[in-house]
Amino acid sequence: MAYILTVNALTFRRTGRCLLLDRTSRFFLLFPLSAVFWWSFEYLNRFVQNWQYAGVQFGPGEYILYATLSFSTVLPAVMSTREFILSFAFIQSRYRAFLHVRLSHPPWWGAFILCAAAAGLAGLGIWPDHLFALLWVSPLLILVSFQAMNKEATIFSPLVRGDWTGVLASALAALMCGFFWEMWNSWSLAKWTYQVPFVQRFEVFEMPILGYAGYLPFGLECAVISELILKDMKSAPADFIERPVGASIP
Repeated sequence: MAYILTVNALTFRRTGRCLLLDRTSRFFLLFPLSAVFWWSFEYLNRFVQNWQYAGVQFGPGEYILYATLSFSTVLPAVMSTREFILSFAFIQSRYRAFLHVRLSHPPWWGAFILCAAAAGLAGLGIWPDHLFALLWVSPLLILVSFQAMNKEATIFSPLVRGDWTGVLASALAALMCGFFWEMWNSWSLAKWTYQVPFVQRFEVFEMPILGYAGYLPFGLECAVISELILKDMKSAPADFIERPVGASIP
């Protein structure tokens, strides 16, 4: 929680605004949503067993309580960090008009990707050691596929006009949070450890260095889920994903 307050304060100092103060009620709604969001990954981890918890022992009730409190900070932390990253002028100047990506017939692509992602997610229970990476990728593809099939804006929609700021800021925000989470975890009494097939080497704190790549799609998932609460229902879809150029400073 201290990290969330700190990064909001840094953002406010740079831009005169932050999620905590600008959208206070919706920002606090991210906490219960975050708990549900991360518990879904805990369920998927039952199939791949990539991380386990060790250290202090809790009873079932205590574990659910303390774990839920911890999980509730994930979305607020990532989205606050994303807002902080977007306060820097370089990401606006370099990536707002970058590489144009356009797909014809998005609903068709959405249906195809939905089937492929759902099949991959189902395959986790059969080939967990080979498909474990889909734990982080498939949920994102499923969410975006539903949006595309309904002809709604997605986090990738700005790429059509070459605007990569939302995608990059979301991915980097999760990576930045992940670095701090792993650092704090390494000296914690109650901690998590990893057993990741094929890449269990070159640990940075407890995490294998290649494992940090999972934070990149995870950041996009955080942005897509947070949009359900943070977006202005009277504004254009995915309005919160973008940031006016004038809001950033060097």
